[in-house]
Amino acid sequence: MSEADVVIVGAGPAGAATAINLAPFQRVVLVERRAEVAPRVGESLVPAARRLFGDMGLLERFLEERHEPWYCNRSVWGSSEPEEKDFLRDPDGPGWHLDRRRFESWLRSIAIERGAELLSPATLDHLERRDQKWFVCLKTDEASIELTARFMIDAGGQSAPVARKLGLRPTVHQSLVCGWMYGRDHAAGARGLTYVEAVRDGWFYTAPVPEGRRILAFHTDADLPLARAISKPNGLIEGLEEAKGLASLLAGVGFVPDGESNVTSVRSAMLEPAAGEGWLATGDAAISFDPLASQGLFNALFTGLAAAEAVDSFLRGDRSSMMQYQETIRSIFDAYRTKLAAVYAAEKRWPDAPFWRRRN
Repeated sequence: MSEADVVIVGAGPAGAATAINLAPFQRVVLVERRAEVAPRVGESLVPAARRLFGDMGLLERFLEERHEPWYCNRSVWGSSEPEEKDFLRDPDGPGWHLDRRRFESWLRSIAIERGAELLSPATLDHLERRDQKWFVCLKTDEASIELTARFMIDAGGQSAPVARKLGLRPTVHQSLVCGWMYGRDHAAGARGLTYVEAVRDGWFYTAPVPEGRRILAFHTDADLPLARAISKPNGLIEGLEEAKGLASLLAGVGFVPDGESNVTSVRSAMLEPAAGEGWLATGDAAISFDPLASQGLFNALFTGLAAAEAVDSFLRGDRSSMMQYQETIRSIFDAYRTKLAAVYAAEKRWPDAPFWRRRN
């Protein structure tokens, strides 16, 4: 039976960030169920992430990855007239539109470089705590692996596999269905721009990503007609009839879908508690956000860094670090919910529409 100080279940941005900051000080095993990084929505990284990369000693290396700069937001929200907000006055400069798969692969490589051991593909099969230790059984394609750990970290996303083994479930405050697709721009324009447009049954989003590609997404409630429409091959494009400004932007850049698309669920949720004796949750396993907030990736990096600090303190004898971490998670989520409610309340054009009535 192998021994580790910390087992992190999930090697996405939160798990990898935790490993990056913890592996130089503790023996870390990083467990990931997928052999390759899967395509997923969530490519916007806000300017404040520059500080996090600086804290991790990775800023220069991140900038060398040359992801797409994000300079401005344009929204058609609360009015038919578009509004713009740029990052010119932001002390951290512009944000980024990431090549998400390349970004996650880069984070994992840094974690390994700093000393973490990556087991992939592998899943958590059994978990038991005895005598201040965790006894862990992992399953791979070829065998079962048993190990002990002093600490468990749940970085497994919204499925929260460690928390579920402990009998915990996150409290869901709001759910959405997101239909998304990637494509290519065949003309210059609208690079560095995030565009959001509200319609009667939800809201559209588009942003450029590196190598001349673009993501297009629509967010709605699962019981509304457009939720069924966007699951069809051309449903997302056909749904653009209401979003006149977005349709014009896509026509201007010559957007052509390239076949990579999916429908997924997204939600606002918090795990309570998000930490306990010998374990904690980080990233989406702890708190997950409405994509409108553009905080998912930043939260993954921030809570990964906070988790690493809390766990290292705990293993060095500071038992109060778990309560402090829990308070940090709760304060982030409370501030987020207040701000998100204000943003949705600003859209009053369809007071009788179920999507907006539920949020106002």
